[in-house]
Amino acid sequence: MTPPPSRRRPSRRPAGRGSRDPGTNPYVRLAEAYDTVYAWKDYRRESRRLRELVRRYRPGSRPTLLDVGCGTGSHLRFLRSWSDATGLDASSEMLAVARTRLPGVPLVRGRMERFRLDRRVDVLTCLFSAIGYVRTVPALRRTVANFARHLTEGGVAIVEPWIRPEDVRRGDPHVAASGSPSAPLIRVSTMARTRSTTVLTMHYLAAGPTGIRHWSEVHEMGLFSDAAMRSAFEDAGFRVRRLPSRFSPDRGLWVGVLPRPGSPGRGRRGPTRRS
Repeated sequence: MTPPPSRRRPSRRPAGRGSRDPGTNPYVRLAEAYDTVYAWKDYRRESRRLRELVRRYRPGSRPTLLDVGCGTGSHLRFLRSWSDATGLDASSEMLAVARTRLPGVPLVRGRMERFRLDRRVDVLTCLFSAIGYVRTVPALRRTVANFARHLTEGGVAIVEPWIRPEDVRRGDPHVAASGSPSAPLIRVSTMARTRSTTVLTMHYLAAGPTGIRHWSEVHEMGLFSDAAMRSAFEDAGFRVRRLPSRFSPDRGLWVGVLPRPGSPGRGRRGPTRRS
């Protein structure tokens, strides 16, 4: 049975995936096994859904796209077929894996709350609940405002949130098996709740020709209400809707559109623009 989550509070630094310390950055060890753990995920189907949304909310020619929290690049593999795509992630280990599968695709290291690019894009995606790593409502608001700064007029942001506070379900430890008979990978996880976050503790056993490896990791994810998400988007200047994601139960997709100058429906405060 998995031990309970540590009583030591995880680091409050937002989006800690960029740290080199395995204790605060689970992706140092997980990067090489990430695609095995999530082999069940249908990135092709999800990317088709994203293309449908982009066509609906930003019709026109081939868009430029930034995938924030791109990880190992599994969505980018398909997004690049219909967009001029760039990936951004805080983890150098995850980006190293992405570079092996996406030659020619620009990949940038940066934190979603404060990255700066020298250009703006037509579409920005932030998927698989990566937004939860910002952890706090003030950080969420800064992050969504940063997304707005990097979008063209009429641009679209598509964000897949972490679960809402009312959707947290406490239950037994979860066990998942992946890999192959010759290289099995087992993950056992538990989830605890604090006032405003969930703390996921995960233990891994990976077997192979050189023996058995064990490692553990802790993910702290912010719990954001629909009201907090909507306010963050509207105050950054977006017209926003929450739609079913067709990806993961209880999560949905937030789709924000930056109105063009003179169009109705602009948020209470327009985004800060860079020349």
